[in-house]
Amino acid sequence: MQRISEFFRGVVREMKKVSWPKKKELTSYTITVLTTIVFMAVFFAVIDLGISKLIRLILE
Repeated sequence: MQRISEFFRGVVREMKKVSWPKKKELTSYTITVLTTIVFMAVFFAVIDLGISKLIRLILE
């Protein structure tokens, strides 16, 4: 039990050292991540569509 409580005390000490992002930074990071996800989804959808059409042309 002593080791578990010491572990959590260490976790609390380390979490106090963490530099948390401000609201403006967090908003900027969130927009960047969502934009990247949308771009990648559209990119792979277009690639998938192109490959599918190419395969259909080859097999017909």
